[in-house]
Amino acid sequence: MSYPTPMIISNLTTALADKSWDALVVIGESFINVLPEPFNEIITKQAEFDSRINKELTSFISEDVNQTRVILAPIGQTNRYFDDVRSYYDAAKKAASLVLTMGAKKPLLLVLGNDKSEYQNADMVSYLGFSQALWQPLEAREAFGDSIEPISLVGVVSNTLNGGDAAALESGRYVARDLCGTEPERMSPPQFAEYCVEAFDKTDVQVTITDDMAEIQTEYPLMWAVARASIEVKRHQPRVIRLEYTPEGEINKTLMLVGKGIVYDTGGADLKTGGHMAGMSRDKGGAAAVAGFMKTVAELAPLGIKVVAEIAAVRNSIGAEAFVSDEIITGHSGIRVRIGNTDAEGRLVMADLLSKLREEALDEVNPVLFTVATLTGHAARSVGPYTALVENGVSKANGYGELLVEQGDLLADPCETSRSRREDYEFVQPRTKADDLLSSNNGPSAVTARGHQFPMAFLSIVSGLDKHDVNDADPLPYIHIDIAGSGVEGGDWQHGKPSAAPISALFGAFINPVL
Repeated sequence: MSYPTPMIISNLTTALADKSWDALVVIGESFINVLPEPFNEIITKQAEFDSRINKELTSFISEDVNQTRVILAPIGQTNRYFDDVRSYYDAAKKAASLVLTMGAKKPLLLVLGNDKSEYQNADMVSYLGFSQALWQPLEAREAFGDSIEPISLVGVVSNTLNGGDAAALESGRYVARDLCGTEPERMSPPQFAEYCVEAFDKTDVQVTITDDMAEIQTEYPLMWAVARASIEVKRHQPRVIRLEYTPEGEINKTLMLVGKGIVYDTGGADLKTGGHMAGMSRDKGGAAAVAGFMKTVAELAPLGIKVVAEIAAVRNSIGAEAFVSDEIITGHSGIRVRIGNTDAEGRLVMADLLSKLREEALDEVNPVLFTVATLTGHAARSVGPYTALVENGVSKANGYGELLVEQGDLLADPCETSRSRREDYEFVQPRTKADDLLSSNNGPSAVTARGHQFPMAFLSIVSGLDKHDVNDADPLPYIHIDIAGSGVEGGDWQHGKPSAAPISALFGAFINPVL
């Protein structure tokens, strides 16, 4: 496992004079009259016969430049109200692909920022975008070796970027892409657990794997129901993965996250048809992001903040033992759940874990609870490529959702908040006294009104968090994070590169302030 380590160089003159770098990548709005001589003259002369400069990605070779290869990556406009720092991220991704095509292995990144506050993290964002393009899937690395990722070091000219923060954030994003983007046999539940054990070896994160089937059946009955058809295939058996970081000294805040790790989703008895099963190996994107965030925490070891994550790694298989709609299953909290659709399995595998963390949270310092999941097509339909946040009253009162939106915007990991409403809670109410809660309707979420909001209400009730809202005796803030629209690039769940959302937003909101 190797991501490109950032080497921060604070002096521009020193960086440009260093011949050990074999490509100079300049990212900015304009490239004329912004660089010192002789670079300005070289670019100006190039622009006389290449009208692409300042308009689109451009490269040329110059013996007068110490790095020889020059890539100019324009970011486009920044003066419109809807422009944001993602333009740096996107430009860096394009530049990285060109660097690889040109055969460079040690690029120097020069980011021409501006004074606008929304672009204050342009250096960090450019490095992250550059690294995103360089990542290759785990199966490809195992097939072709380390040479498939030839760039192990990236120089970044910056007076503001903290190299340790950038490296830690990219390390977590790398883990998330590996776990999300891997095919279902290579990253089956046991393999997911093994990857986590290796990733957190010799760190301050304690890894605990629950692999006893009797214990899972007893302690996580809703998760067990989803896993039932996979139990007889040993390599597909479920795992509960707990990752826990406890800092030295005083604790001021506790983050508690649950990740949906459906390593493959057939839809179960409500089988996915019409080609909609392809790409469902990425239905573990929420769990992947949770593990990736924990990797960033492990690398930084921040003081004052405790982080606990639990991952439900499960295969939603089809077979004689598959659970079916209309079953009534009593969850960890004692709530009796009527199954509305077996393809709405993600909320079920997270429910018991969230219930257990809710109990733990009562004894923690300033806890904030999260569920992170590729949960609904409705989220992708509603907010497109953005991460959807649905929070309870306590979280809203504390401004946690808006904090994630703010920090996500600054770190090219954008989020949008969706209000939780009374209709969401009414939607999952029982229709008879035979059960306490309905898991879902039997139609696609994408065509269901409030299709990504009502699952948060289900999770709140099934975990017992509805008894800990803003007007209750022991209020607990809770945010449901749906990355169905943001988890892969371009919305292509079969072939798109995992985006590692919402790791950067979580880092900016909760980890960066304490560093």
